[in-house]
Amino acid sequence: MNRTKDSMIGNSDALAAALDQISHLARIDRPVLILGARGTGKELLAERLHFLSGRWDRPLIKINCAAIAESLLESELFGHEPGAFTGARSTHHGRFERADSGTLFLDELATMSLGLQEKLLRLVEYGEFERLGGQQTLRVDVRIVAATNGDIRELARQNKFREDLLDRLSFDVVHLPSLSQRPEDIPELAQHFAMQMCAEMGWDLFAGFTPKALETLLQHDWPGNVRELKNTVERSVYRWGEPELPVAEIILNPFQSPYQDPLDPVEAETVTLSSDTSEPVAFSVRVAAFEEKLLRDALEQNRHNQRLTATALDLSYDQLRGMVRKYGLSTRSRRIQ
Repeated sequence: MNRTKDSMIGNSDALAAALDQISHLARIDRPVLILGARGTGKELLAERLHFLSGRWDRPLIKINCAAIAESLLESELFGHEPGAFTGARSTHHGRFERADSGTLFLDELATMSLGLQEKLLRLVEYGEFERLGGQQTLRVDVRIVAATNGDIRELARQNKFREDLLDRLSFDVVHLPSLSQRPEDIPELAQHFAMQMCAEMGWDLFAGFTPKALETLLQHDWPGNVRELKNTVERSVYRWGEPELPVAEIILNPFQSPYQDPLDPVEAETVTLSSDTSEPVAFSVRVAAFEEKLLRDALEQNRHNQRLTATALDLSYDQLRGMVRKYGLSTRSRRIQ
């Protein structure tokens, strides 16, 4: 198992190649560019590089260029002097100064304006810059690790990103694989996130996933990558709420309402039992309607206690839960009966 200071988990060849590359680059004091889709762990990879480098005991400063308004980003990066703009009453030390002798991680680099790119280019080339509103040239020794999920070469071809800056930041480029490119890591990641959630909820153990639940995780395409997987697993464990049983339900879409408009019980019985309809009703529709009505009645008779309902219908507990989900019959509350 491979892990960074936080949790870079997996044994796939694709992930191993990226980790090996970043480990070798840690020894060489040059800028590095990390490319990868959102949620793949670019920040974790930058942390790995920093803590394996000779700067490991010096500051690691991070900034997401897309999360800060353009009007404030220059000040955040390079600092400002009193009076530089309205409200600037004291000297502000920017991220480059705070990262002196250490590493600065620039996430979402491709969102930076051309004007800021020019200032960054000078700093990368000469280690020099001025604070916003200042006249004094300052020098810093900072290793830059930049990351983006965009096609930065295409942006450079469109003159939306400086070619010369891209050249200087890409001494080497590390490509971080998406989760769909390393599906063999999904079970290990899911187990890790589930155990973390169990610990947070005070459970003594994690009983695992049912084969069907694990298959759901493996079949999903995970456009949000590891971040989406983490949210999904934690949500599913939390909603499952039964530490002694393997998780059997994966909640991929929390926005899907459980309050679907089901077939009215009277209508269901009519559809199922009547043979006087003017149009033919498929056998499967009649069976499903009867099954749903039977399930509704049993749940009502047992006060929505799923364990008692399963016993009354001679079903296993997992079978009953599957049928409740199939027909969108949300129970009053997730009580452990």
